[in-house]
Order: sequence, then C-alpha cells, then structure tokens
Amino acid sequence: MHTMEMIRTHPHVRGNTNDALIRCIEECYDCAQTCTSCADACLGKEMLKELTQCIRLNLDCADVCAATGAVASRRTGSNEEVIRQMLTACEMACRLCGEECGRHAGMHDHCRICAEACQRCRQACADALRSITAH
Repeated sequence: MHTMEMIRTHPHVRGNTNDALIRCIEECYDCAQTCTSCADACLGKEMLKELTQCIRLNLDCADVCAATGAVASRRTGSNEEVIRQMLTACEMACRLCGEECGRHAGMHDHCRICAEACQRCRQACADALRSITAH
C-alpha cells in the first residue's frame, strides 16, 4: 500500500506522520477486503443457515473498516473526534466479527484467516486511538 507515502507528502502533514494511524489505515483496508472475501466464501457453503450471523458480521465489519480507513486517510483540516469515534466503532466491529469467525475457524480456513485479520485490525485501531491526543 502507498498509505505512508501519500500521507507523508500531504501539504498539511509536512512529513510528520502518525505511524500508528497509518498502520491502522492499512489494517482497516486489509480487514475490509478479508471480511468481504470471508462473507463470499460463507455464501458458497452448503451450511448457509449456520453462517448467516457470520456473513452479517463480515459485511458490517467490512463496511466499518472501509469507512474508518477513508476517514482516517483525510489530512486536510481536523476532525479528530470523528476519527476517534470511527476507530472505536471499528475496534468493536472487528471484535464481534473476529469472535464469530473464530467460532467457525476450525471448520473453515477463510473464517480463521478473517478472525486473524480482525484481531490485527482491532489492535491497530486501539493503538491508533492511543496515538491521537485529546484536545
């Protein structure tokens, strides 16, 4: 990904980057893609009814992660309160999705991979939250 390169060159950043937030942006986009793929793989399974909640949480998590990545990528102006709220929501969505995928991880490798991506994103959101100072 080009996240660091793009943000570092932004005129309002002037090379002064928040590495925890940049890592979070990258994990958010990775998690969004992984959750979307997991939902699609679940849809291909014969035991679809048992995977309904997993699919729902995959899709919710993918949307929240993508939105969080987008909001956190914007450097013009300041909207730290919204970024903090998005990071909090993303952390929760990743926790719920990761827990659900973890229940299916023994039977479905795509759920195991998704649970791992959710855990990485959840941790990255927590780290990014700590890196943003309150005003």
